[in-house]
Amino acid sequence: MIRENLYEPFEIVVKELDECPKKEHEHNFFELVYIVSGTGMQCINKNKFAYRAGHMFLITPEDCHSFDVETTTKFFFLRFNNIYIKNHILHGDNVKRLEYILLNANHTPGCILKTQSDKEFVNPVVHAIIREHLSHDIYNRELIHQLVNTLIVIVARNITKSLPDQMTEHSAEKALNIIQYLQTNIYEPDKIKAESISNHFGISVSYLGRYFKTHTNETMQDYITRYKLRLIENRLLHSDLRIGEIAREFSFTDESHLHRIFKKYKGLSPSVYRRQYAS
Repeated sequence: MIRENLYEPFEIVVKELDECPKKEHEHNFFELVYIVSGTGMQCINKNKFAYRAGHMFLITPEDCHSFDVETTTKFFFLRFNNIYIKNHILHGDNVKRLEYILLNANHTPGCILKTQSDKEFVNPVVHAIIREHLSHDIYNRELIHQLVNTLIVIVARNITKSLPDQMTEHSAEKALNIIQYLQTNIYEPDKIKAESISNHFGISVSYLGRYFKTHTNETMQDYITRYKLRLIENRLLHSDLRIGEIAREFSFTDESHLHRIFKKYKGLSPSVYRRQYAS
């Protein structure tokens, strides 16, 4: 697996590509990707999403991703790290809130801009950053800083709209860390057992469940199941995997086990869900 590093607080790259030059890879930084023009497929954490002009994606540290280019695509990449978040955007508690929001993006495919008004706002901001990036006019570096900050805050606002109801920036820090741990290790059943979580966070097994429910308003098992189902929905909509393969990937006993749980929470079977919504 290729892993990239960032050596500046932020970096801007604009490229027009006929194919993605990199295989699946990870970062130690955040990356905003805006599609200026072109079409293709975004691949992130084994999910796929068809992209087109105007789509924007957030790649967080540890996400595994790549792009399959179908028609020549002009990409705008904005890469930034925690140092930039803490020193250049917001101050005080707002920094913690912004960092929390960005780290808890849902790691699934799709455009992160949720409202038409923000989509219309982001387009000229991106084009202004590109224009200033390519010029050497007076104060262009300072202007780029302001535009980059605006873009990141808009993204954070849109991510907030899709966060699970029980996750807010006011939740206890350890509870948020547990949620992030569960999301990171969702494909490894042994790591999301109560004993493993207890050992990792130094909380007794007997207290862990009560602590989690107090701060999230649902049981840990319920949270794990709901998060798995969110990922499974994306598999059903954006992959060609058979339902039995999806069941094995998420450690369900068999296809009928997944069928029963999915129908309990979603009100219809995985196959019916795929037929109704995949288009």
